[in-house]
Parts: sequence; C-alpha cells; structure tokens
Amino acid sequence: MPSFKVSRSINIKASAEKIFETLSDYHHWQVWSPWLIQEPEAKVTVQEDGKYYEWEGKRVGSGSMTLTKALPNEAIEMDIAFLKPWKSKSQVTFKLRSHSDYTEVTWDMNGSLPFFMFWMKGMMDAWVGMDYERGLMMLKEYIELGAPQTKLNFIGNGQFQGISYVGIKVACGKKQMPDTMKKAFGDLHAYFEANPGIAEGDAFTIYSVWNPVKDKIEYTAGMQVKSIPSDLPGQFVSGNIPTTPVYTVQHVGPYHHLGNAWSTLYTMQRGKEFKK
Repeated sequence: MPSFKVSRSINIKASAEKIFETLSDYHHWQVWSPWLIQEPEAKVTVQEDGKYYEWEGKRVGSGSMTLTKALPNEAIEMDIAFLKPWKSKSQVTFKLRSHSDYTEVTWDMNGSLPFFMFWMKGMMDAWVGMDYERGLMMLKEYIELGAPQTKLNFIGNGQFQGISYVGIKVACGKKQMPDTMKKAFGDLHAYFEANPGIAEGDAFTIYSVWNPVKDKIEYTAGMQVKSIPSDLPGQFVSGNIPTTPVYTVQHVGPYHHLGNAWSTLYTMQRGKEFKK
C-alpha cells in the first residue's frame, strides 16, 4: 500500500508538562481540532479516561484514535483508524522538546493509503500538512490564551450581486503569501488614497490557482470600484465579477486563521454539498 509521512512543528510558550497533559487527554481535542471546526455538529465520543476517541460526520468522515504510548513530557504515540471516506490506518506521534521559555511541538503522521488511492500519495504532505499547521496554531492559542482565536459562522446560500474591481495579480509560493499580500494591498491602498472617490466596498482576494503540491499560488488582491478607470497604471488589472449564487462561511478572528474557512469550503465543495 502507498505510504506517506507528514510532519509539522510549532513553538508554544508553555511547559512541556502542560502541553503533554493537554495532548494526552482527548477531552481537549474538540477545542482545537482543525477538522471539527469544519463541522461543529459532528458526533464525537471520548472515553472517560480520555485515551480513546471516535468521530463521525458528513465532512470529517468517521474513525477512531487510541493513545498507545506516552513518555511523560516528551512524546505521545497513537493509532488512528479511518473508516470513511475510505479505510486506512496511521500512526501519529507528538514530540515535545523543551527550551528556556517555550516548547517545540512536532506532530508526525506515518500512514498508508488504499492501493487505488496511490495517485494521492504526493498530495498528502501538502493537504494533511495544511491541516496540521491550522491545528497547531489553534493548539498554541488554546494553551497560551485559553481558547483558539478563530470561529466560523456558516451563513449559507445567497446571491452575489456582481461588482467591478481594480486589483494586482500575484504569483508566489505559500510561504511568500504574507509578504506578497502585504505589498499588493499596500500598493492598492496607496493608489486609492492618491485617487479618492474611485473605490467602494471592501477589499478581497480572488484565487485563480491554488496548488499546494507544486507550491504554486496565483491570486488577485482587489478592491471594488464604482467604475473602472481608463488610465490605470501598468501594474494594475481590472475586471468584473458577475451576479452569481454563493455560499458564505464567515471567519471571525486573526487573518492567520483564515485557512479554517478556506479549508471548510474546499471540503464542502469536494463533498458536493453545493448544488448547481
């Protein structure tokens, strides 16, 4: 069976003891799970001692986790059995490395795919890795602040009325996005400050390419305008978004958690929840 490995790390300003106690008790996991935030109504059952966990939902599928080994304040090992959307098993490890004022937490998964899913092997690090990154950020805030600073509101179906926009198109890798987006929106802001009366509405981003496997992303940082100026500088693009049905998931919280909303919508699309 095709095997894969995923590994992500984060630094948390807390003792290894506190982090170990949180990770080794599944009663805490619902608060920071990068999957359950996508489906709050999913059914979760946690054994009384906190060492066994089952889940079942429309978006998150179904399966179970069992804590198999714990080395206090250093490492935790667990087995995961996935039942839906396909059957597979994985081994997960959390490793804790203490430093003077923080603990480095590394989340590893070693797993395998059904043979007929061999084509997904190269995608697992990118897609599961993004889930791990989202989860580690929420775990960090749960431990440091008492709760993750992110919430999703499922607003649902609606109608987008269509707009004209001016924007800047960018191509980059995932790690470059914070810097490129800061510059793009900074340049947009400077343009509209120098040309008052053109903009209306909110800033937004249109993603035309999102390929984390090849680390290729293309997006347009845009701003709604009353009408498209005829003398736009060369670095700017313009266009129109037509009236169209939409499904809205609202993210409330810092920008670095926006991936929770994006991943949720992608999961819903993949599950064919949106009807044409």
